[in-house]
Amino acid sequence: MDATLSWRDEVVGLIPALRAFAWSLSHNGSDADDLVQDTLIKAWTNREKFEPGTNLRAWLFTILRNTYYTAILRRRREVRDETGEYAGALKSPPTQDWSVAMHSLQAALQKLPAEHREALILVGAAGLSYEEAAEICGCALGTIKSRVNRARARLLKIMDAEDATDVMALETMAVAVRA
Repeated sequence: MDATLSWRDEVVGLIPALRAFAWSLSHNGSDADDLVQDTLIKAWTNREKFEPGTNLRAWLFTILRNTYYTAILRRRREVRDETGEYAGALKSPPTQDWSVAMHSLQAALQKLPAEHREALILVGAAGLSYEEAAEICGCALGTIKSRVNRARARLLKIMDAEDATDVMALETMAVAVRA
């Protein structure tokens, strides 16, 4: 307990020197005060790392200097944007449309008969050929073609799409989401 008190007393005694050094680096009173405060917080947090008998003043000044240079580097990476102009230029396209379309497609697919849904997913979403889908399903090539055609027509009706390209686009979205 006495060691902590004497360490603390020594640190408190060095605050005016720390503030003068901080001011010499920042040339601003409030920045200097912030810098000293950050230094004291770091020193207190890491006080067990200080080796008694070594130069406390040099240790604190090193922490202050490193804190200052770290802040300078951080500021270089930051963009000053008081008016919000830069932030306003950073825009990303909305992603909700894809999410809504995918949920609609999933709901519509669930309304299809299982064999039609399977055929449409194998050919439309998985990108398999009609022959490969027929082999997987264990049915004739014409049957798969018929199932896919009926599934697409039913999806159009369910989703109230205007033409077959809408369903094709939805199938492409399904492939993109699964990838």
